[in-house]
Amino acid sequence: MAKGDTEKFSHRKQDKQLRDVTVESVLEKRRLDQALNAKEFAVCAGISYSTARTWFHIPGFPAFRGVTFWQDFVQWRAGQNGLPNSIITRQQDVDQPSTLSHLPPRVAQILLDM
Repeated sequence: MAKGDTEKFSHRKQDKQLRDVTVESVLEKRRLDQALNAKEFAVCAGISYSTARTWFHIPGFPAFRGVTFWQDFVQWRAGQNGLPNSIITRQQDVDQPSTLSHLPPRVAQILLDM
């Protein structure tokens, strides 16, 4: 492992909460479009666990029952940065009931598919 690679993941060694979460397993969950808990999200985003927990409580952050989907986070972040929706690739059901409109898009889609 090169010196830059070691520095890149050094936050995981300092954060007790993240030391048992492997980057490989988190990236595989992200690739498979599976929900990430706060610890997995922190590793994937390259932030501390405490920062991830703080983000999970920000109004409008796409978390649902303690998990988030990476693509929902990407869309939320793009919206926070003022990027137009046409740039953001998004799967949305036009007939989505209004009762699900407050949920992150991926969560709403899963509930509709049930």
